[in-house]
Amino acid sequence: VQLQASGGGLVQAGGSLRLACAASGRTFSPYGMGWFRQAPGKEREFVATISASGGNTDHADSVKGRFTISRDNTKNTVYLQMNSLKPEDTAVYYCAARSSPGAVRAGAVYDYWGQGTQVTVSS
Repeated sequence: VQLQASGGGLVQAGGSLRLACAASGRTFSPYGMGWFRQAPGKEREFVATISASGGNTDHADSVKGRFTISRDNTKNTVYLQMNSLKPEDTAVYYCAARSSPGAVRAGAVYDYWGQGTQVTVSS
């Protein structure tokens, strides 16, 4: 599975962005998907995950109520809607896929990773 993330950019605090991750190479629908982020000098952290069917989602406490993960299996795409952005959300955001259908937080169980898209939130 190849993953291509897009939608990052520069936004003012309080603004919104919608990230997209397009998958190709294999059937997308059986895969659990996740979004992770890594800020400069920090470790990669979990942001959100969604099950293969889209029926189960989980979001990190730091983004809960502001970010929403979703997917469209007909378009082989997973999304991350980010609202009320804060400067501390600044990071490179990565999408990832795992060869199992569940929604899982642990990055180590993901098999495929996209190249990342930069999100910068100015204060």
